[in-house]
Amino acid sequence: MKENMKQRYRVFLRPWGVYYSEDLTTKKQETLKTRDKDEAYRIVAARNENEEAPAFSLHLARVYWKAGDPAGATRTWQHVMDEIPKLKQGDTQHRWLTAIRDTALDTIRKVVVLETNADHFLKVLENGAVSTNIYLRRIHNFALDMNWLPWPVLPKKRWPKIQFKKKRAIKWEEHQAIIAREQNAERKAFYQLAWHTGASQSDLALLNAEDINWQDGLIAFSRKKTGTSVKQFFDEETAAELRALPQTGPLFPYLRSVRAGDRATEFRQRCGGLKIKGVTLHSYRYAWAQRAALAGMPVRFAQDALGHNSKAVHYGYAKVAEVKVPPLSEFEKRRAAFAGGKTDELLVQAVNA
Repeated sequence: MKENMKQRYRVFLRPWGVYYSEDLTTKKQETLKTRDKDEAYRIVAARNENEEAPAFSLHLARVYWKAGDPAGATRTWQHVMDEIPKLKQGDTQHRWLTAIRDTALDTIRKVVVLETNADHFLKVLENGAVSTNIYLRRIHNFALDMNWLPWPVLPKKRWPKIQFKKKRAIKWEEHQAIIAREQNAERKAFYQLAWHTGASQSDLALLNAEDINWQDGLIAFSRKKTGTSVKQFFDEETAAELRALPQTGPLFPYLRSVRAGDRATEFRQRCGGLKIKGVTLHSYRYAWAQRAALAGMPVRFAQDALGHNSKAVHYGYAKVAEVKVPPLSEFEKRRAAFAGGKTDELLVQAVNA
């Protein structure tokens, strides 16, 4: 008969009736969260068994898991991917439907979830892009949340770091070149307002004439992405652009009717024709934030104008971190210089909001 190996864990009972286990190697003690003696000894026996034969214990755990979830024996990663978009709506659903078509995921589509090992995921990550890394994490976490996986395939610390391509602000000369070449009046106005306001392409495309407060010289809307309120004063140059647009209803009837991806593609085509590289429509937000930082605009004002959670604000102000904030007296002088007093009142309201 095989001689029993020295056990690593032992069971003991606390005075208040709860069973605990002790690691005889590290001396660490932890509750087993049970008052049942038989259950406590079974838990510790399983731990000791895992110490002796971890591979067998892993196999045994899978057997038990499949017994508790009959569908688990055949559930593949394709099934998991198919379930996620059903819980989404609108643009988010469209993004998911696009993401799960990623060819890098082909190697795991037919793999049974409970039979997945780290090598399966590492191969997907090796063949994929940044978006593959992002969405595979989400697919993996969805399976864990649904109790379709007993434990993570890859520990958190073993996932490759997500590294996005470097983003940059669009330059004034590049913007001017795009405007000079653009023949479509609606698109030209769209790009112009993107430069003047720094609004995201979706928020800008969905603007209505009713979002413009002509009396106070203010554009106000709620961000589509976050729902946060954005208020931004505009100057005469921006006002001239706004006057050329419809005075009722949507400001950009065509551009609001197309998907964000289509607007991005059209812009990319224009940049390609001009040999402009490294910019997207989102680069207008970075440009606005960078200009605000260079002008010495307080961060809070920039956040109010772009949205408090905007990454563009962090980008713009970090990019020009060497800019020194003027003394308070300078802002007081500028405030006193406003003519008529009305603009001054609005500025005070914005500060105190």
